[in-house]
Amino acid sequence: LPLSSALTEAARIAEEGTAVSAGMRRALLANADLLRTDPGSRAAFFDEDGQPLAEGTRWRQPALAHTLRTLADDPSALYTGELAGTLAAGLQKLGSPITAGDLAAHRAETTTPVSRTIGGVTWYAAPAPSQASALLAVLGDDAGRPSAELLERSIRVAQARDALLADPRVAEVDLGRFTGAAEGTDVFAPLTGPGVPRPQGDTVAVTAVDDEGRAVTLIQSVFQSFGAGLLEPETGIVLHSRGSAFSLDPEHPAFLRPGARPPHTLSPTVAVGDDLVLALGCQGGRAQPWILSQVAGDLTDPGSDAAEILGRDRWVFGARDIGADEPTLVVEHGSVADDLAAVAAAAGLHTVARGAQWDEAGHVQVSRLAGGALSTASDPRADGAAEIVAGPAA
Repeated sequence: LPLSSALTEAARIAEEGTAVSAGMRRALLANADLLRTDPGSRAAFFDEDGQPLAEGTRWRQPALAHTLRTLADDPSALYTGELAGTLAAGLQKLGSPITAGDLAAHRAETTTPVSRTIGGVTWYAAPAPSQASALLAVLGDDAGRPSAELLERSIRVAQARDALLADPRVAEVDLGRFTGAAEGTDVFAPLTGPGVPRPQGDTVAVTAVDDEGRAVTLIQSVFQSFGAGLLEPETGIVLHSRGSAFSLDPEHPAFLRPGARPPHTLSPTVAVGDDLVLALGCQGGRAQPWILSQVAGDLTDPGSDAAEILGRDRWVFGARDIGADEPTLVVEHGSVADDLAAVAAAAGLHTVARGAQWDEAGHVQVSRLAGGALSTASDPRADGAAEIVAGPAA
């Protein structure tokens, strides 16, 4: 389908409206104070009584619909021309230093993915400044490791990520050291302190595979639920807050500087083997590689039940990014298993047990062609849906 088809359909949905989901309602309540400070957000996300939109409310975005129709006619308009000028002028009114010249200087990149072959299956992940290669380092040469071993490797890779990940256009990024950290041959400082802010429901992972093996894995995110908390009212565009992942330490490779992109959490992944194509992605902030590592190996089995795999208990670790005050391991279970507790203790992590299907444990989305059969699954923690669609008759 041409891009114009997708954008025109998106414009129709924005204009006619869509129901406020349970997840969006939670995000609106959690961020109401921030959104009230921004005129564009206040107009878009609150009702006539000044209250956050209720679940099920028909939510319409006419300004965004107009922007999408403009892009359907000319996709470059986001960076040049009248639309770019309108967006830049609106941002400057909100105190942003972004100019129309900055937008015009943008260039999209087609890059070579990071890859690793494990047991006859080749895994492909987005390169730096994405952290997606952390998943490949955690898996190493075995996609079916026990949970405690995955946790131990994940903690070590997280230490390497925090020390090394940056934009390779402006800094040297040696992703091989991620693997060295996983194997314990390259040692980095332990995880300490409160960490980065907690992402809250902003991310969506979309996967698709067709019966001829074409695959797409796409992750869209503005980092926090409503990004920077700014909605430019003339265009309806919400501005992201991914710049918060920059470092303010001049010695760090991800130091904030002109022309640099911040490290980011998005970890879209594709796996290809004999008679297998698997598209995999998830919401989950900085925990995305560890979340995916717990399901990746089993999903390559053509006879496996993808929905059952996604419904299993998982663990994540972090600090502020998972709602903890200090580095913590959280498990979706009534108690922390002894082997996981031992790994956490050795790494200096506190441990917390929660009930099953905790939202912070990630929203994994899977599409798969295996053994000539299509299958798909959406994480039960998510607002998503999984569907197999029949094509037109020959």
